[in-house]
Amino acid sequence: MTHCKGQSAMISTTRLDLLPLRPEHAAEMAEVLSDPALHTFIGGTPLSPEALLARYERLAAGSPDPAVRWLNWVIRLRDEDRLAGTVQATITDADHTAEIAWVVGTSWQGRGIAREATQGLVTWLRTQPVHTVIAHVHPDHHASAAVAASAGLTATGEVHDGEVRWLLRLPSR
Repeated sequence: MTHCKGQSAMISTTRLDLLPLRPEHAAEMAEVLSDPALHTFIGGTPLSPEALLARYERLAAGSPDPAVRWLNWVIRLRDEDRLAGTVQATITDADHTAEIAWVVGTSWQGRGIAREATQGLVTWLRTQPVHTVIAHVHPDHHASAAVAASAGLTATGEVHDGEVRWLLRLPSR
């Protein structure tokens, strides 16, 4: 893994390939993320393919801060050869912290995809100069809380912007 801004490695799990996000993924991902119900806990509304393309172009360009790395992946179901969601990690080099998030399209929920993708991401983060993994989960989003717990994070009781902060401390390497 290079430390170049905006670059991430492919991560494979049993059923999934986490592919570095590229602007070319926007059209298929706009469909994956199109259900307004998906935004109940994460806020906002579904983006048009054009708006998502612009967002993916910004993300692929990387953080303007050289001490912060934006790492974004699309989740590809290997057997179906289709995208089902995203995972991301924002790594702050100064304090070796990775803030992670995940989203799986409504049609693919309930199949353990978010759990498997997030576990794969956290396993990969263990190979990086990261000491702390953080996620923020809406207190009523029980499925995302289960995903965070399955990846080894623990709810802290701290609330930021209405979401519970989850935390995992990794051993120093």
